[in-house]
Amino acid sequence: MVQPLNYFKETASQTAGPYVHIGLAPAYAGFDIFEKNFSNVVAGPNTKGERIKIEGRVFDGTGTPVRDVLLESWQANSEGKYNHPEDTQQKPVEEDFRGWGRICSDFDSGIYTIETIKPGQVPGRNGKIQAPHISLWIVARGINIGLQTRLYFSDETAANASDPVLNLVEQESRRKTLIAERSERDGEIVYTFDIYLQGENETVFFDV
Repeated sequence: MVQPLNYFKETASQTAGPYVHIGLAPAYAGFDIFEKNFSNVVAGPNTKGERIKIEGRVFDGTGTPVRDVLLESWQANSEGKYNHPEDTQQKPVEEDFRGWGRICSDFDSGIYTIETIKPGQVPGRNGKIQAPHISLWIVARGINIGLQTRLYFSDETAANASDPVLNLVEQESRRKTLIAERSERDGEIVYTFDIYLQGENETVFFDV
């Protein structure tokens, strides 16, 4: 007979900060301890596709930028294939396309940037095609469990309308919190994606 373990007390929760950068992205904190540092550059110079920059800030419940946030990004290449052995699609993937990045916000301005290419469409569950998107994981001091969200592109209106994940968000007005706005600056394509942890414009987060 299995005895209940009700004599154990709940372990105290612990946030990811303030030393998250030293352990996960030491170069941002001024430490050179990894042979190969992870960075905000997801696609190398030989990766095919439209080159883009993503930038934004993460805001707390008071509307103040979080200046020590860390994000991880995960995406497919322009052909819609992930650089991962579990993606068995018969599509090419470039050697210099890592497909994921580890990004820290600027400690002064709170702005984060990702240098990459625009991803292609990928099949989801049951083979349903998903709109181009980038998955994001967010941690910072004060966050007990990393937050999962997605970034979609404002110029993919038709694909977004049929995306099976976006359509899981029942309130259409809330879907807008997952859309990055496209602009052009000095000949460079920039998508702006601000993340709101709480408040009126709170970003949609996923329980995965």
